[in-house]
Amino acid sequence: MARKKHEKKTAKNGANLGFEPAMWQAADKLRGNMDASDYKHVVLGLIFLKYISDAFEERYTALKNEPHADPEDRDEYSAENVFWVPKPARWPKLQASAKQPGIGKLLDEAMLAPEKENPSTQPSAPSTAHAFRI
Repeated sequence: MARKKHEKKTAKNGANLGFEPAMWQAADKLRGNMDASDYKHVVLGLIFLKYISDAFEERYTALKNEPHADPEDRDEYSAENVFWVPKPARWPKLQASAKQPGIGKLLDEAMLAPEKENPSTQPSAPSTAHAFRI
């Protein structure tokens, strides 16, 4: 049976989920006066930072539950091929600071920190640091 002309797409097929307008507004606010071709690098850097922070937090939680493990020991992460994420670059800290006036500077520092703390990834890992002018 054919779809009605104005029938909304559902989440089942991965289409309109209802949050797209809010995402576009947030992206426009973040982008500000930045050129779109530069903005993609910022967004990809943030996605990468979120990804490594999530992996780090998962490993951190597991280590907290192990009897003799130290969740702040970098070797515990490299043994599992997980990036060490310094405290200022961890997603929960950034999320808690999201509404602060200095969030741009915090993000700049957070983007550089994993590169400095994981020298074995250089030069294979792309630089995630891009200036935020928020």
